[in-house]
Amino acid sequence: MRFDLKLSKSWQLAIGVASWLVLISGLHLWLNFDYGQKKVFTMGYMPVITNMSAPLLDHVSKDSNDVYFKALKFSSFAEMASALRSDKIQAAFIIAPLSVVLRQQGVDVKVVYIGNRHESTLVAKKSLNIRSFEDLGGKTVAVPIRYSGHNLSLLELMDQKGMQGRVNIVELNPPDMASALAAGSLDAYYVGEPFAAKSLKGGSADLVLHVEDVWPNFICNLVIVKQNTIAQDPKTVRKFVQGAARASLWAKTHQVQAVEIAAKYWSQPPDVAKFALSSRKVVFDQFLPKQEEMQHIADLMAKHGLIVDNKIEGLVDDQFAAAVKVEPIQEVTDILQ
Repeated sequence: MRFDLKLSKSWQLAIGVASWLVLISGLHLWLNFDYGQKKVFTMGYMPVITNMSAPLLDHVSKDSNDVYFKALKFSSFAEMASALRSDKIQAAFIIAPLSVVLRQQGVDVKVVYIGNRHESTLVAKKSLNIRSFEDLGGKTVAVPIRYSGHNLSLLELMDQKGMQGRVNIVELNPPDMASALAAGSLDAYYVGEPFAAKSLKGGSADLVLHVEDVWPNFICNLVIVKQNTIAQDPKTVRKFVQGAARASLWAKTHQVQAVEIAAKYWSQPPDVAKFALSSRKVVFDQFLPKQEEMQHIADLMAKHGLIVDNKIEGLVDDQFAAAVKVEPIQEVTDILQ
């Protein structure tokens, strides 16, 4: 017996609306879950190695008596920026140039912490036999967002090699990049790990370059909080920044354990991140935000027409990160001490 499972358009619409309401209600419940007397400080992040401190902080603070640093995973930086604007989250592990844009749009954000460095990779579809950046002429390359260091890096490389306009740059959310490459929608992509490692480990891509080969001390993601959050609760912001920095210091000497914890939050196999870490030396201890580094990013953005001017006065607040004592952290439970 055969049943006709085709639904009318009205039923399809009703089911779609109902599913959306269930999703929104579930997210609202999760964000507003009753944690008793414990304060909840919500961090937006993307599942990349540069932001490893977010899941580690969530992990170690669940049993804390005073504050829970809750990690909320996003699939796009635009959504994360919107969540910070509307105070749905208190901190954002966000792609660096977007902090400049938010500041210039009038959002009083402060850069308080820099994520782990040297973890971004440019890969190309294996069948194309790309061996150098010059081979990408006429090809389509994805970056996470136009306001990204990856986009700036590509624009600078094109300038340096006399290839202006010869690479077609498109925007794509990092979780979709590997599948788009495999499907033939892209020729290459430039992103924070472990997204590139997924294609490299699977054998569908070749390495073109590691970001540190062309931009030493590259900042992929950093952390921003609003000034009013700092003004209203500097003690919690201080604990958050110092916890994030100490999480990075612990991860530096406990990379396998750190990946295994983070991968559970990322919903990714830990072997992919381990593969990414094995191929280079990620920098875990350069977390202090510096005015000159952010100014360099703003200068490049202005040069390439991504912003009107390079003014970033008041963007950097290093007081919390500067107070962190750089020392080995032996146990994951010591991160918040």
